[in-house]
Amino acid sequence: MDRVNPATGEALEPVEEHTDEDVDEALERASTAFASWRDRSMIERRELLADAADVLRENKREYAEVMTREMGKPISGAVSEVEKCAWVCEYYAETAGEQLADEALPSASEASAFVSYEPLGPILAVMPWNYPFWQVFRFAAPHLTAGNVGLLKHASNVPECAMAIADVFERAGYPEDVFQSLLIGSDQVEAVLEDDRLRAATLTGSEPAGRAVAETAGRELKKTVLELGGSDPFVVLDDADLDAAAATGAGARTLNSGQSCIAAKRFIVHEDVYDEFLDKFTDEMEGLEIGDPTDEATDVGPQAREDLMNDLHDQVERTLDEGASLELGGEPMDREGYYYPPTVLTDVPQDAAAACEETFGPAAAVFRVSDAEEAIELANDVDFGLGASVWTEDLERGERVARNFEAGCCFVNELVKSDPRVPFGGIKNSGYGRELAGHGIREFVNKKTIWVQSAEGE
Repeated sequence: MDRVNPATGEALEPVEEHTDEDVDEALERASTAFASWRDRSMIERRELLADAADVLRENKREYAEVMTREMGKPISGAVSEVEKCAWVCEYYAETAGEQLADEALPSASEASAFVSYEPLGPILAVMPWNYPFWQVFRFAAPHLTAGNVGLLKHASNVPECAMAIADVFERAGYPEDVFQSLLIGSDQVEAVLEDDRLRAATLTGSEPAGRAVAETAGRELKKTVLELGGSDPFVVLDDADLDAAAATGAGARTLNSGQSCIAAKRFIVHEDVYDEFLDKFTDEMEGLEIGDPTDEATDVGPQAREDLMNDLHDQVERTLDEGASLELGGEPMDREGYYYPPTVLTDVPQDAAAACEETFGPAAAVFRVSDAEEAIELANDVDFGLGASVWTEDLERGERVARNFEAGCCFVNELVKSDPRVPFGGIKNSGYGRELAGHGIREFVNKKTIWVQSAEGE
């Protein structure tokens, strides 16, 4: 696998890919490991997960530097990402037993009935490069603890991250082969999905990748969870705290250098506060520090790959060609590496690229609306439905608006974010299923009904 440091454009040492024979052996080892791992007590599995959290916290700088080197994540965000991975491990180490406890059911007077949550087996996780540790741990922490075993197919530009994650579980003392990283290309995924030893799959990534995995898994009758793209609205109503909305909005658009499915992408602003918000928001975007991702002061680093930077610029140019105005940014930066500046677009037509496509980088589209009803209509006028945010001093009004968003995760006076304690996922072309919280850990289990009754006549 060829790798490039996105901050410099320089090639990193390539990593050798796994062959089809390697993959076959990994599947066999996973199947063997599952037979014993599923019989480990919940207490043992939770203790190992707590140990993984300790490994992450004790080595957070080491793991953060791998992310920064491979995909350009600013180092402060990379350290925070490792800490968040430790948090999700600690969360499930504390709660998995309760979340997977037998659930009593109503039954006949002479019987008892309950649901038992039992593991499925080897699960494939097809994961993206943008949050290369967090996306994996929000899969692995619950589902290994539920008794499944994991096979990771990570993005091809972050193989060192994939190996580092496997290293976490090894250092924590997990049994061999309970978690394995497959260093393979996307062209090898279909064969893994078709293998009888694999029981389910989860993917976080693009809509086309999700459709491909869902098609194959559906043909094989295997459970999937998909978390795909987003074009999240950030609605600012006429009674919003504009300082807070502008500051949080700039952070929400440029988090991870803008490379986030749940980044705020479409800023939908009430006409009474539009001009003031736009001024404040543009000032916040302009004030962000762009630079070397190894520098603690950097807010916005490079885009992860040159083609991704070019794709973003193409979307900005097409949006301008369709009649939008440019308030800030709009051109790749003249420096080594793949840097695109914070960009603000206004007067964006509703059928323009920045209005209806997922813009994966620090480019914001700002829209003017006359009232909350128009804001909701515009917010929902996309094929995606991952997250949404609304800003208002009236919390009841904010909740009403949130209830009308067509999205899986809706926030009032806060940016959209994932949190181990609450379910995460989307609707429409943003995918299906849920990760995190109790809903997430029960996605890949057999919800087995057990009815117990004395034999007749005894």
